[in-house]
This record gives sequence, C-alpha cells and structure tokens, in this order.
Amino acid sequence: MTDSSDARFRIGVDIGGTFTDGTLVDSISGQVTTSKVLSTPADPASGFISAVEKLLDLDASVSPDDIEHVVHATTVATNAIIEGKTAKTAFVTTEGFRDMLEIARQIRPSLYDLQFEKPAPLVPRQLCFEVPERLDAKGEVVTALDETALAKVVERIVESEVEAVAVCLLHSYRNPDHEQRIGKAIAARLPNVIISLSSDVVPEFREYLRASTTVINSAVAPIVSTYLASITEKLHAANITSELLVMQSSGGVYPAAAASDNPVFMVESGPAAGAVAAASLGTALGQPNVISFDMGGTTAKASLIRNGQPSITKDYSVGGAAQAGTGAFGGASGYPIRTPVVDLVEIGAGGGSIAWVDTGGALRVGPHSAGADPGPVCYGLGGKEPTITDANLVLGRLDPAYFAGGEMSLDLEVAREAIRVNCAEPLGLSTEEAAHGIVEIANTAMVNALRLVSVQRGHDPRDFMLVAFGGAGPAHAVRLAEQAGIPRVLIPLGPGTASALGLLVTDVRMEGSATLIVRSDEIDVSLISSEFARLEKAGRDAHRIAASASGEPEFERAVEMRYWGQSFELSVPSPVGSVIDQAWLDELTESFHGAHETAYGFRATDEPVELVNLRLTTVGKISRPQMRKLDNVDSDATVALKGNRPVYFAESSGGKGIIQSPVFDRSKLPAGAILNGPAIIEEPDCTTVIHPKWNVTVDDFGNLGIEQNR
Repeated sequence: MTDSSDARFRIGVDIGGTFTDGTLVDSISGQVTTSKVLSTPADPASGFISAVEKLLDLDASVSPDDIEHVVHATTVATNAIIEGKTAKTAFVTTEGFRDMLEIARQIRPSLYDLQFEKPAPLVPRQLCFEVPERLDAKGEVVTALDETALAKVVERIVESEVEAVAVCLLHSYRNPDHEQRIGKAIAARLPNVIISLSSDVVPEFREYLRASTTVINSAVAPIVSTYLASITEKLHAANITSELLVMQSSGGVYPAAAASDNPVFMVESGPAAGAVAAASLGTALGQPNVISFDMGGTTAKASLIRNGQPSITKDYSVGGAAQAGTGAFGGASGYPIRTPVVDLVEIGAGGGSIAWVDTGGALRVGPHSAGADPGPVCYGLGGKEPTITDANLVLGRLDPAYFAGGEMSLDLEVAREAIRVNCAEPLGLSTEEAAHGIVEIANTAMVNALRLVSVQRGHDPRDFMLVAFGGAGPAHAVRLAEQAGIPRVLIPLGPGTASALGLLVTDVRMEGSATLIVRSDEIDVSLISSEFARLEKAGRDAHRIAASASGEPEFERAVEMRYWGQSFELSVPSPVGSVIDQAWLDELTESFHGAHETAYGFRATDEPVELVNLRLTTVGKISRPQMRKLDNVDSDATVALKGNRPVYFAESSGGKGIIQSPVFDRSKLPAGAILNGPAIIEEPDCTTVIHPKWNVTVDDFGNLGIEQNR
C-alpha cells in the first residue's frame, strides 16, 4: 500500500461503449491531465490499463508511488446482464415460492404492447430450490427451518456445479436467522462458491424485488470479481499498488473488495460518474441546480441535480430495452434492482448511433450503435453505416484533421458517401440536408430525455443550467438548450473526460436500510432512534474495515414514506438534528407533503402518512482537488483563433445553411474572453458548436458559459 502522506495524485478511469477515458489530478495544485483510448470490448481491462499508462506517459514527473488511489467506473456488470453472460447461479427460497423469478411482476413497460415478452429469469427453474420454513411479517417463526430438507437441497446444488447461489426467504428482512443458517450450510459444502443473502444485500420488504436484486448480485459477482482482480493485477504490474475504488450506482465509491462481494451496487457505475461531476462543478461555481447531459459514443444520459445533489431512486431495472421513464431504464422492461441509483434517463443516442431509413421511408437514428468496433464510417475501421459523428463531420462541425487532438484522421468523403447512399438518396435530399436531419432527429430524442428528468419530475428547466460533456455532448448542447428552454449552458474544461474526473470528486458511501411499515400516528419514535443507531453502528464497522481512503464517517439519514394505502414511497431527507422526537416527526411529515406535491402536483395533509423504510448512508469524505484558475486573462478571444471554415447551420439567413464560422483553439482562450456564435471551439477530446445568436464567456477556470443573445 502506498504511503498516503507521500501520494498526491489520483487517477480516475471511465470505460464507455466507445472510448475509455482517464484523468490524472494533482491533489495539491489541481492540475489535470487526461487521456482517451478506444475501448476494448473483448477485454475491458486492456483499455483500462492503456488509459492509465498513457496518463503516466503524458506526465513523466509522476511515478507510480505518487498515486494516492485509483477510482474506476465500469459497465462490466451491466454488459454481463444485457448480453446474457452471467454466472451459473442457483436460487433458494421459501417452500411454495420457487417460481417467484418466473412470475415476476404483472406490469409491462408498454401497456398495449401485445408482443412484449418478459426477459428470461437469470436463474432457470431447474436451479431454483425451495426449503420448508416460514416467518411472518414480524419476523417470528411460523414454520421452523427443516434441516433435513435443507441438507438434500444443498446436495442438489452441489451436483448442479453452480458458480454462485442467491438466498431469499420470506420476511428475512425482519429476521435473517434462517437465511444465515442456509448460507452456512451451503458454504460448508461449497466454500469457493459466492453466496448472497437477501438480508445482507437489501434487507427490505417486497420479496420479488429483494429476490431479483440478490440474484443479480450473485449472478454478476464471479464476473465482476474476476474483472477487478485482472484490473488489480495489471495495476500492480505497472507498479501502482495504491487502493482501487469503484464507483457505485448511487454516485459514491467503495473499495474493490466490497465491489467484488456486492457488485449489484455498481450496476449503473458508469452513468453515475457524469452526474457527480456535473453536481460538483455546479456547486463549486455557485450553481447548485443543474441538468447533467452526458453524450458519449453509444448513449446519451440526462440527470437532474438540485441543491447540489443528484436525484436518487430505487425504482429501476437493468437488462431491458433502454427507454425513457422512471429510473435508469423505465423500471419495467428488465430485471428490477432495489439499490440506490442516480435517477437518470439513458437513450441510445451517441456519436456512434446509426442513422437508417425504415420501411415506411422515415429517417431514424439509433438505438443501435457502431460502438468502438468498427465505429463510425469516418474512422476508417470498417464501419459502413452512417452515424451522428459522420453527420457532424459532413456539416463541417468537426475537423477531419483534428479529431482526438489530431491522433485520429477522419475520412470526410467516405462519410459523405455513406450518408448519400443510405439516407439522402432514399429520401430525395442533398447529403447536407440528410446529415442535418440525422442531427436534428437525435437532438429531438435528447430534448425529450431532458424534459423527462425536469418537467416530468415537476421542475421548470428554466430554473436550471445545462452542464454538457462527453465526447459528443458539447457539439449538441446549445441546440438542446434552445429547444428545451434552458437559458444557460456550461461546458467544463476537458468535457470529453469529465465523467472520469467525476470519479475523483466523490466520497466513499455505504448504504444501510431497515423496514418499518408503520403509520406516523401509531409509531413509537424510540423505534426510529434505535433502528438508526443500529444502522450507524453497522456503518461505522463497515467504514473502519473498508474506507481507508477517507476521513471519519458521517451519516446521511432518509425515510421512505407514502400516504397510507399507496403502493410506492418517496424518499425524504431526515430533519437536521440528532434528537428524534415528536417535533422531528412533524417536520419529517411536512417535508413528505412537500415532496409529494413536487412529484405529483398535490398534497393530502388530512391523509395518514406511513413510514416504510429507514435509510442510512455512511459517508467517508475524500478531499476534493481544487479547480485550477487559468494563467492567461484577457477579453480578446482572437488570440485563440485558428481560422475559418464553412459550417452548416439551419439558422443561416442565406437559406442554404452554410455559414463561414471562426474556429478557436480552446487551450488558448483566456479567462474573460467573450465571443459570439456562430463559432466552433476545438480541443483534443471534443468540439463545442456555438449556434448563431448565442454568445460565450470563458470563466476564471476555463469553463465555457454559453447564453442566448438578449
């Protein structure tokens, strides 16, 4: 382990569908170094270590011993579920509930879709086992655990040669004794098999959701643990022995060892990093209300940050068709997971999203992506179908000789030909018109995503600032803000690798929960106090073992509440203060009424309120690197002028869409510089497109503030 007193640098690595981004930050000066390499889908760990080695090559003054810790965001767990490559897993449950995973829930993502098929259970029926036992809703034993029957089940599991086992019994969130005894019996016969108990993973009511979460945890654990072991081995081979942390779906980080044991908490690891980066940047600039927009090569992700905190939900699914709706994937099309996740909308619109004409003669974009292999046509790596990146190149918004800082050369002519043959000719359009249509169709889908996280959540987008990043985000941000009614756009420094930077501005977070299900007018407040005290003790113990990279633990309390008779609950932050009494409960109830009105447009103050779950997050604060001010200060932007080139804008007065636009080198733009659109601002990892009637101001830290001319 590196001596933390000597270490002063941190590394963040974010693996996306197309590119793997690396960020190296000097914790003292705030100096940031970035790297970007093509992702390696066949072996993501190779792309990871390539990004790290490139960072160290770019800054030769940094030795491996100088690294304080490495933070990683990855989609390896999600990909395993989507691709059906999870580990062979067995499922053990209460007698009579063997078909729980098959029955699932009686809801569909599209109510009138008669062709909808539920995804196949992650555990086939022949690997689902039931054991005679039963607890009631208070956790009291109704039927004792049948040890003889259990022994037979264990032998059948041994014969099945599984890699992992998930155990979920009825009401084990109240009393984990039976689950723990079953876990010990299996471990005695299969010491090398990963075993997940629902009472450990997610001790909350709703047996199917708890079972699904526990099964996913077991099914991806062998893949994730092998992957993280490979990452650790490669880091050690590069002489980097500092702690490896992994981004969680909720926006915190936790140690790689904890991620190997409980990978279900990192299923949405990648998208969360971008939202954390936007929240941190907005707060640092005095703008705590922002909408995060992250457009990479494969997908675009939007999330709303209010008062400096990303919205967190537990109603989401993974492995289904990506769609707009509650939670990350709409909550109904895949496998539900009941762990905290940054509430975002993710759609299949990235730089590599493929444009095509459907059988009805309509131009479509996505959700299929060219990814990193073969990539867009203009990459010259074998791609044949036009993408959003190809369209932006044809419109003059990208410089074919300055892609990825000149490391890649784009082929304009093959991009034009692909759009002409596949889109323009079938639609009777010019190549430029078809390219513009591709971009506008993608923009419309992304505007809908922005509205889903704002308007449909009860928030006015005019009250927020759009923070846009990702390799493709800044090229589309101004147009999206214009269509969504967002008055101001912020493009951070190094937007193409902002998600990787987000990994370095978060804290160690560990989640705990307890189910109550009791009305507020009937509860004994001492029960709330004792349960929070129990959760805090567990949090302190976990922090002491795992959070060596952070400071002393702090606790964030929340209570999930609903009106009595409702099916689903809202999470409400606990009132400030350690004393839990009637005044505390009254303040909590009033906060719930306000949260309900924001979410649903009304409050019912005369209805009884029910406290469903207590939630405690143990936070180990990690010091954040300071933003570094620009050295050059000047209001004259012409010092950064690279030249001019024709760029297609539909707003052009000539009607043909072509406007001669100045091109600026972002690295040379001084603090205080002001420039008007149309303009193109280039940097190694992305291009920012400034539309006519918008202006840009460079702040002290090099961020681009973009507003509409008044």
